[in-house]
Amino acid sequence: MIPSFAILDSQSTPIGEVTLRRRTMMTLDNLVIHEIMLGTEFLMSSLFTVVEEALSTLGIAATEKAFPGNEQLNVVVGGLGLGYTAKIALDHDSVSELIVVDYLQPVIDWHQAGLVPLGKGLSDDPRCSFEHGDFFKRAVQAEGLGFDSKDSDKKLHAILLDIDHSPAHLLNEQHASFYLEDGLRKMTEQLHSGGIFALWSDDPPEENFMNALNKVFASVETHIVPFNNPILGRDSESTVYVATTHK
Repeated sequence: MIPSFAILDSQSTPIGEVTLRRRTMMTLDNLVIHEIMLGTEFLMSSLFTVVEEALSTLGIAATEKAFPGNEQLNVVVGGLGLGYTAKIALDHDSVSELIVVDYLQPVIDWHQAGLVPLGKGLSDDPRCSFEHGDFFKRAVQAEGLGFDSKDSDKKLHAILLDIDHSPAHLLNEQHASFYLEDGLRKMTEQLHSGGIFALWSDDPPEENFMNALNKVFASVETHIVPFNNPILGRDSESTVYVATTHK
C-alpha cells in the first residue's frame, strides 16, 4: 500500500532546499501525485502537466513545419522538472537529439535513479541527455559554454523553456535580462535560421515580453492553454509562446 504522504528525497542546493515528495489525494479518487518543492514553493506537480505537454506539442509542431522532412531535429529543453516536456518531445520520431538543461543536480539524479515516474524513460532513451548547468548563462554562452557542453558551436532546431513562472515572475531575479531583447537575440545565435523558441508561462501574454520577442523574431504566436484545476474547482489558463527566427 502506498503511504498517503512521503518525502522521497530532500537535498540542499545553491538556491535552497529542494524536495521530492509523493502524496495521495483522497479527494481525487486516491490519485498519487509527485511534487518538486524549492523550500515552500512549488516547482512542479504531476497534477498539472497539460501546459508543459502543450509546450512540447506546439513547439515541436512549429519546428517540424519550419524544417519539413527533417528527421534529425536537435532540441533543447530548459528545465527538467518531472520530465513531461521532455517526454512529449521524445514522442516525436523527428527528434533525434534532446538535451535537457537543469540547474538542480538532485532533479537530474531523481530521474536517473527512477524516483519519478518518467525518469527511466528519459534517462534510458539514447536520444536524451541531461546537462547540469544554468540555462540562462548557457543561452548567452557565458564563458563560451553553450547548451551542449561537448560542442559549443552546435546549432539547434528548437529551444523549449519551462523554468520561471513567467517572464515577469521569476524564480531568480538574475534571469531577468534573458527576457529582454539583447538576451533573446543572443540565444538565437544557437538556433538554425528559421529555428523555434517556445516558452511556458503561468501568466497571460505580457506586453513587454511580446515587444522584446517581436524585435528579435520573424513571427510570434501566443497560445492560451486551459486546464482543469481540481484545487480551485474550475479551469485555469497558462500561455505558450512560440517564436520563429528569421530565415
